[in-house]
Amino acid sequence: MRFLLKVSIPVEAGNAAAKAGKLGTIIQSILTEIKPEAAYFTDDNGRRTGFIFLDMQDASQIPAIAEPWFLALNASVEFHPVMVPDDLAKAGGAIAAAVAKYG
Repeated sequence: MRFLLKVSIPVEAGNAAAKAGKLGTIIQSILTEIKPEAAYFTDDNGRRTGFIFLDMQDASQIPAIAEPWFLALNASVEFHPVMVPDDLAKAGGAIAAAVAKYG
């Protein structure tokens, strides 16, 4: 199942890693391990933030994906299931059923 992983790095931890010349290396190392489909970086609420799309087969993978961010950068993480257009097309019947019952 595809997930959006939102990684928010506290300013202090990000600054310390940047000043040590390690921020890019740490991020690249983690991305190499988790092999995302795509990764985008920006700011969000004043923090360095990554929006990372990846495929997980099992919830037991969450610690292996989250812990490096926690440990290396004191980051907060959020996991959100996401759909691609094909997934949304497959959900059409369920949407129609919900409309019929609750709409």
